[in-house]
Amino acid sequence: MDEADKPTSVAPPAAEAMTPRIEEPRDLVPALGSLPVAMPHAKPVRVRRRWPRLALALVLLAAAAGGGFYWWRQSQSALPPGIVTGNGRIEADEIDIDTKFAGRIAEMLADEGDMVKAQQPLARMDTRDLEASLKKSEAQIQQAQRAHDEARANVEQLTAQLTLAQQEFDRTSNLATRGYATLELLDQRRQALNGATAALTGAKFRVDQADRAIDMATNDAELYRVNIADNTLVAPRDGRIQYRIANIGEVLPAGGRVFTMLDISYVYMDVYLPTVEAGKIKIGSDARITLDALPNVAIPAKVAFVATQAQFTPKTVETKDERDKLMFRVRVKIDPERLKARGEYVRSGLPGVALVKYDATVAWPDNLQGNVPR
Repeated sequence: MDEADKPTSVAPPAAEAMTPRIEEPRDLVPALGSLPVAMPHAKPVRVRRRWPRLALALVLLAAAAGGGFYWWRQSQSALPPGIVTGNGRIEADEIDIDTKFAGRIAEMLADEGDMVKAQQPLARMDTRDLEASLKKSEAQIQQAQRAHDEARANVEQLTAQLTLAQQEFDRTSNLATRGYATLELLDQRRQALNGATAALTGAKFRVDQADRAIDMATNDAELYRVNIADNTLVAPRDGRIQYRIANIGEVLPAGGRVFTMLDISYVYMDVYLPTVEAGKIKIGSDARITLDALPNVAIPAKVAFVATQAQFTPKTVETKDERDKLMFRVRVKIDPERLKARGEYVRSGLPGVALVKYDATVAWPDNLQGNVPR
């Protein structure tokens, strides 16, 4: 091979061969020259978010508005001196409709929630046994009446015989006096007269006995009629059926409960007041009842009862602080006449507040004037 055909190689300089070639970054600061220094990453710019501060401001504004509204309501609901309040629940007298005798329920005529009137039938019990006994008593009445009629007829017959015996005795006595009749015949007429008198007396006793038998059979029949009537359960007063405990076909003992009804003519609220306030209240004091369900309605009422004994009594009452802990039960009752036209609105168990005015000279606030909707 010729020398011209051989590849020629050029050796790089020693410095360039030992040092790797590093390209200079374009963003290098000119003062750094050609040094291989990398630029640090730029920090992200934080954008301030204003919505947390705005939300906090809104919360504070709402709290201030709520506090202001609460203060306004408190100032509006502030009671003048002479009126006291207590918490309680509206209640109505409960009446249990029970069976008088053991028996089976044959018919139901009312259900829960029904408004009923006094003497309205609510349920009927099976009275077939009582009806059979009633028929037996009525038959005994007829039998006693026939015995009475027979005894009366016997009395009339014996009365006629007594009249005849009396006449015969009188005639024989006149004849014996004049010697036309013997003493033996006179004795016979006297004995016949005595026998007729005794027979008539016995017949009259049998009439009285027949009268007593009629009375006994009549009383038995009347008793069965009363028992049959008592097996028809009726409402004793106007009210609402609150619970139905039994159903048709059930056999109940004597006194078994079938219904529980509310007496809508006796609606009240019991509250407990401390000694200082309860001691100023009198029976008949004016009052108002407001319910949580109807806060804008004030129901007029009167104080019907103030307990003579305290509840929540501490073990010992030796200091004024202990006397202040004594609580007395006060019953506030709604006027029954007012309830007659609003019986369907009566609810039992609703919580509320009773306000009692012990100072008659104090006027009720405008919101407690007794604005009951008609």
